[in-house]
Amino acid sequence: MNTILEQSFSVPFRYPVAFTENLFDPQNRILANVLRGQRVPKVLFVLDSGVSDFHPNLIQGIKNYASVHSEVFSMAAEPMVVPGGEACKNEESSYQKIVEATHLYGIDRHSYIAVIGGGAVLDMVGFAAAISHRGIRLVRIPTTVLSQNDSAVGVKNSINAFGKKNYLGTFTPPTAVLNDFNFLTTLEDRDWRAGLSEAIKVALIKDLSFFEWLEEKAEALAKREMKPMQEHIIRSAKMHMDHIAGKDPFEFGSSRPLDFGHWAAHKLEKLSDFRIRHGEAVAIGIALDSAYSYLQGRISSEDLNRILVLMRTLGFDLFVPELQGENLVQGLKEFQEHLGGQLTIMLLEKLGKGIEVHEMDHQLIHKSVELLRTLETKSELIST
Repeated sequence: MNTILEQSFSVPFRYPVAFTENLFDPQNRILANVLRGQRVPKVLFVLDSGVSDFHPNLIQGIKNYASVHSEVFSMAAEPMVVPGGEACKNEESSYQKIVEATHLYGIDRHSYIAVIGGGAVLDMVGFAAAISHRGIRLVRIPTTVLSQNDSAVGVKNSINAFGKKNYLGTFTPPTAVLNDFNFLTTLEDRDWRAGLSEAIKVALIKDLSFFEWLEEKAEALAKREMKPMQEHIIRSAKMHMDHIAGKDPFEFGSSRPLDFGHWAAHKLEKLSDFRIRHGEAVAIGIALDSAYSYLQGRISSEDLNRILVLMRTLGFDLFVPELQGENLVQGLKEFQEHLGGQLTIMLLEKLGKGIEVHEMDHQLIHKSVELLRTLETKSELIST
């Protein structure tokens, strides 16, 4: 006798992505409103050490905020400070300390972990929250351009393993994402710039008008003007959120269009021993796949020039030595392995519209690298 029982159900996910300033000003009730419920939950705050260093009054500000809003939530312990940057995703001890803290301080599924930091720390702490008690509620408070306009608004958490980026991870939506623009004021220039690559990415594959806006505002963004930075973050985050809502948020398929430029970027990070930061690697990956699209005849020389001029105006490098050699193309195999199934790479059909392909010509990749190497040393780009 064969008996098959089948179950089918759907679970709606809903979470706010807020944009504000002075999040921990007691008069700002955004965080308190997120945490408000029928009971008073415990909250474990975890801070990126870089953020803590640049904002020495932050911990006291969190304590003051908790004191004023004690009817809404309580602090589970002193805020934890953890090392930031990609290193926190490479060391197992980093996420294990967060898991241990949930045990020591009685953080349960009705509690919260609030993580404040850059994308790597948000990834690592999110992973620890997702595997503790099968999921502790997470509030993300991103502090970099890249995390505010891209990574924090999504549903992924991860750490690195076996020398591969994001090998271990979960798809676990946050309870809320709270962006405080004031954190951006203390970023180094390279971190201010790096996050813009994710906006260029989404504009190139989805929205020509956004790409044109970035061209128009490039010099202002390079000069660290805050108003266009805020506008770009909100616009980019909205586009990423719309994609998550309308496509394949848990990546059951082999398509990942929002990773335009990322197959090379992930490999470059590893090849450089993470000297090249994620946003910088994405910018180079976009330049590479744009050059490849040009050499395939998909976009014109004028289109490629516009992309590369925008990159240069913002201060990005177009070429790094790690692009050369056979190690780079290994990133294609690793990218396919990470998703499973068929290799699927996003290229450009035209500015503002991407097209998926399922194979890449290795010789043409090397020609694209050589083109970027040549252009990096020239004051003028390719002739039109």
